[in-house]
Amino acid sequence: MRTEAGRGRRALLTAALLAAAAPATHSAWAAEEAAGAPEATSGFGADWQSWHAANDVSDMPSVQRGARNFVSYCLGCHSLKYERWSRLAQDLGVPPRLLEQDLLPPGDKPAQYILTSMPAADAQAWFGKTPPDLSLMARARSQDYLYQFLRTFYVDPASQTGANNLRLPATAMPHVLSELEGLKRAVYRQAAGTAEGGHVTGKPVFDHFEQIAPGRLSAAEYDGFVRDTVNFLDYVSEPTQTARRALGVWVVLFLLVFTWLAWLVKREYWKDVH
Repeated sequence: MRTEAGRGRRALLTAALLAAAAPATHSAWAAEEAAGAPEATSGFGADWQSWHAANDVSDMPSVQRGARNFVSYCLGCHSLKYERWSRLAQDLGVPPRLLEQDLLPPGDKPAQYILTSMPAADAQAWFGKTPPDLSLMARARSQDYLYQFLRTFYVDPASQTGANNLRLPATAMPHVLSELEGLKRAVYRQAAGTAEGGHVTGKPVFDHFEQIAPGRLSAAEYDGFVRDTVNFLDYVSEPTQTARRALGVWVVLFLLVFTWLAWLVKREYWKDVH
């Protein structure tokens, strides 16, 4: 089993490895936050269903940081059973020596798939269900879903884990990023409604979040952290998508040229036919 010390060491080493790829996208996202992201509005979180990940898998520094985030905070419970360590290193530009030294769990080989060390039976006993594999989660649920899920945890004393989630109510997943984001509570308001017989009733409706304890990251930094993580999961869901899109431009151009040449040939063959 991976120990806390091992996770901390890997996080530090990976951060050092990927530090050179840092703040370009974070600064852009910070500007976006200031321009009108959730924290800049009154009633923080009131519009959470309209939040968008706005990720870009061609942004390699962001994907690299997302890989660091996943290894440090997600791999303890979740696997990427369709992604190999060697493929990740190749696509993200991680040298083999650093991959084995800083990212690979003890005993794993680069050719192996990225699998959690948590036994399924233990996960079932601790959480009530086995944490899902995240290889295709971005395609199955969408990037916006993952982004909203990671941004809408809140304190819930009635929950077994002490936390709940707006995007996935009664989730079995604890808020593993609370040390980064801090703690917040959900504030509800009573929405008027009409029951049978014309009686006016009140139904609790989510209104906004209130921060009750700070985390190690500021709001903009945590937002960047989540976006990077979602960006990495989007990459994992289809590692070839950047190359596919680049190739698609050339394919379309070829078809346009081929269509033009075919039209010229057709005109030549049929010019004497009336």
